[in-house]
Amino acid sequence: MEAKKHLPLYGVGPIYGVTIIIMTVIGIVLSLKGLLSSGQYDFLKIPFFVIGVIFITYGVILWVAAVVFAKIDANISDNRLVTTRIYAYVRNPLYSTFMIACTGVILCFNNLWLLILPIIYWRFMTVLMKNTEEKWLKDLYGQEYIDYCSRVNRCIPWFHR
Repeated sequence: MEAKKHLPLYGVGPIYGVTIIIMTVIGIVLSLKGLLSSGQYDFLKIPFFVIGVIFITYGVILWVAAVVFAKIDANISDNRLVTTRIYAYVRNPLYSTFMIACTGVILCFNNLWLLILPIIYWRFMTVLMKNTEEKWLKDLYGQEYIDYCSRVNRCIPWFHR
């Protein structure tokens, strides 16, 4: 019997994470330089900051749930498809962590123009996952992975369908 192929431990995660962090930093720098000042409203400063901190905290909790509690590194090393714990609510919690935390950081800077970035983050993650890891996982796990995809969201943590 042929041994199953093995997924890369980090997949395309570093590409996604670094890219959206750079996009977030560029957006913040443009905002701080005043190039996007028409998107700043004083009455949104406190609510956006509070919501931003909540998003950042949620991102950290999501990361801990995936890395510490679901032990994703060990499961990848053992070639097991993880569909329990946080993976029962979102297929890509580590990527979602970056998306949610970067969105939180953006919110803390109170600029409506920067809210286009989370849409770009989501679209980038969707295209990246469909063209890489989802194909790899489908090839590796077949129908089990297809069934999992039909139940669990790719990017946004949510309850089972």
